[in-house]
Amino acid sequence: MTYTTDRPDPNIQVAPAPAGPVVEYHDTVRWGPIIAGIVVAIVSQLMLSALGAAVGGYAAGEAAPRAIGTGIGIWAVISLLISLFLGAWAMAASCGPMNKKTAMLNATIMWATTLVVSGWLLASGVSGAFGVIASSAGGALTQVAEPGGVSLPNPDQLTQAAPTPQEAAQYAASAATASVSFIIGSLLGLVAALIGSTVGAKRPRTIVR
Repeated sequence: MTYTTDRPDPNIQVAPAPAGPVVEYHDTVRWGPIIAGIVVAIVSQLMLSALGAAVGGYAAGEAAPRAIGTGIGIWAVISLLISLFLGAWAMAASCGPMNKKTAMLNATIMWATTLVVSGWLLASGVSGAFGVIASSAGGALTQVAEPGGVSLPNPDQLTQAAPTPQEAAQYAASAATASVSFIIGSLLGLVAALIGSTVGAKRPRTIVR
């Protein structure tokens, strides 16, 4: 009769199994950090816009209106780039470890969602404190321009106010310029978001067992 035992033979040396790296996997799209980045981007945009409006208001009496308009346009682009950079950086910094490709993917989704939210706010007529200030200022200017108060427009004046073909062509050219500016500004904002995400991204951790 033969017996077997589970005890290893002390004379036999077993080579240890090779220790391979164990990589932690997570979901590719992380909506929590993306929403946080959107909030940071919108708040940064509001703060920078308020700063630009304050500087433009103080310089209104000293600079030419055309120069002020150009400065406001340039500052709007700069503030957009800064806000998207900060939002993407906050998004990547609040995430767990991930590679640059995943960070750039989340930054692209954050950028697209920010555009959707901004477009919805503009379409809904929600402009925040700036809209309230602009409405109040417009009402005050109307009261000053018309000593007798607000008066209803004359129908003949409304008929005469119809745009001429030259004015319609000018409006179309202005709309085309605005569309091109929007596309260029959006693409520059995407680049700023991608850079911010790569700066704030953390390297994936590798656990060796």
